[in-house]
Amino acid sequence: MKISLFRSAAALCLAAGLLSATGSSEAAAPAAAGRLDHDPVPHQHWSFDGPLGNFDLASVQRGYTVYAEICSACHGMQHVHFGDLTGMGLTAAQVQTIAASHKIPDGIGSDGKPALRAATADDAFPTPPVAQGLIPGAVIPPDQSRLAEVYPGGPDRIYALLTGYGPPPAGVTPAPGLFYNRFAQGRAIAMPPPLSDDAVDYPDGTKATTEQEARDVTTFLAWAAQPHLADRHRTGVRVMIYLVFLGVLLFVLKRRLWSNVH
Repeated sequence: MKISLFRSAAALCLAAGLLSATGSSEAAAPAAAGRLDHDPVPHQHWSFDGPLGNFDLASVQRGYTVYAEICSACHGMQHVHFGDLTGMGLTAAQVQTIAASHKIPDGIGSDGKPALRAATADDAFPTPPVAQGLIPGAVIPPDQSRLAEVYPGGPDRIYALLTGYGPPPAGVTPAPGLFYNRFAQGRAIAMPPPLSDDAVDYPDGTKATTEQEARDVTTFLAWAAQPHLADRHRTGVRVMIYLVFLGVLLFVLKRRLWSNVH
């Protein structure tokens, strides 16, 4: 799996963190009484929806490409380890190659300066400086480890945000440093549009449209938040089958025990 971490789009995303307004990626704006302060979020069909849902691992892998090449410049995933990537269908060798392409702190070197080493499968994803709060005046972007679970609106809203940029309507001018997004809080957001057509090269040859990139990275974030979802669903199905079988068995047993009484 070919992963590149040095795209210019990532640098743009990092630079956009230098905002001195609200302290969050979405602009704070009061809502009108009884009305949403953003457009209603349309529901999307996801492969992982419902009690029998499953992750499309090809989409998860493509979504990781989007995260690695674009999102990771600003957003960390401190609760995800490189070794976890085996759960999205990568081999141990592929995971080790990805991990080794990252440098993480390793104490103090002999010269008295912070030392770095290549990451291993046991290491967590590194957190970029802007997400650590090391850039004065920068808005700290949220960690994406569990974003799909804790973000209001979940995957539907994440996808909507990523595809909801556009020119503001007549008479609407976002504050300096903010971008119009009809699904953002107050319809303005500090993050510039992170995705665009052909922003990444998918190893499987899938056409990288903005909508495809948004769908794939949202699927990856949903997988990262619940990597054992499919296992839980399989266990739930087995439990339900067992309970149905047990119920039938008890019904038959009850009929036999009480047959003489009736």
